[in-house]
Amino acid sequence: MRGAVIHAPGDVRLESLEDPKLLHPTDAIIRTAVTCVCGSDLWPYRGAEPIGDPHPMGHEYVGFVEEVGSEVTAVKPGQFVVGSFATSDNTCANCRNGFPSNCLHREFMSTCQAEYVRIPNAQGTLVATEEHPAEELWPSLLAVSDVMGTGWWAADAAEVRPGSTAVVVGDGAVGLCAVIAAKELGAERIIAMSRHESRQKLARAFGATDIVTERGDEGVERIKELTGGIGADNVLECVGTAQSMSQALHSARPGGNVGFVGVPHDVAVDGQELFFSHVGLRGGPAPVRRYLPDLIDRVLTRAIDPGKVFDLTLPLDQVAEGYRAMDERRAIKTLLKP
Repeated sequence: MRGAVIHAPGDVRLESLEDPKLLHPTDAIIRTAVTCVCGSDLWPYRGAEPIGDPHPMGHEYVGFVEEVGSEVTAVKPGQFVVGSFATSDNTCANCRNGFPSNCLHREFMSTCQAEYVRIPNAQGTLVATEEHPAEELWPSLLAVSDVMGTGWWAADAAEVRPGSTAVVVGDGAVGLCAVIAAKELGAERIIAMSRHESRQKLARAFGATDIVTERGDEGVERIKELTGGIGADNVLECVGTAQSMSQALHSARPGGNVGFVGVPHDVAVDGQELFFSHVGLRGGPAPVRRYLPDLIDRVLTRAIDPGKVFDLTLPLDQVAEGYRAMDERRAIKTLLKP
């Protein structure tokens, strides 16, 4: 099969790789319908994370089941399935407590920008649709496997409720999906922090009521101006930098909540400052599997359309251009067709 391999910063290649095989009775093999490049893939691509030896890339996927292990009964060959970037058995204590992304048998997906993928913990990870969905829905179902599920987690962790005022920090695919989530959970006012016109337009289409272009202290001041000097009920941090985390914490009102889902890079939180702020803080890898049935249904009933975050579609053999376009901010998110 063909799959993407990263060799060094800025160097992603499509190569011939061995076809995946069932390694455990809990595995499944899927034929990829569509896959994509994630914003978090840009950390190693830009040299912000070590790469080590060349290795496959990609953790978002939907596809058709080709083969299942002897212990997999939840899905069968021929079905269309959606999974999570973090696999889970869906039976351990952490899974039962609602955090399958911290499953005791968790494995993070890392080989999905390819024609075929082995899915560990397939019994607990994969959710099949009743019928093969229309191809026009594949991008939105793909978004559910990570960015939409992660945006939903940002809103859930920040405790967005009907009537809330929510702020979304970050205008990448996760941030834009977080706008969808905040609206679906009933936020009355959704303030998207964005400096890019095309992303502002999409944020408004998804439900943002206000746009703030300022960053850092100026951004916080603008949020305070829009909220009567108090701050927002809920802040959804969807970037992962020191500046974005500081901006999020300072934009929340006393007693408000911050949901942080951007993978932290050089982020440090001042414990004493947090103590006296009365701001709640929760985040981590999104428990996507918890949300899959609900989010899949919202996509299939066309209640939400997170697939709009894909503004560039390329064949898999142009994966390197997909990375470049996102790195250069010519694209929000690249969809790849095997």
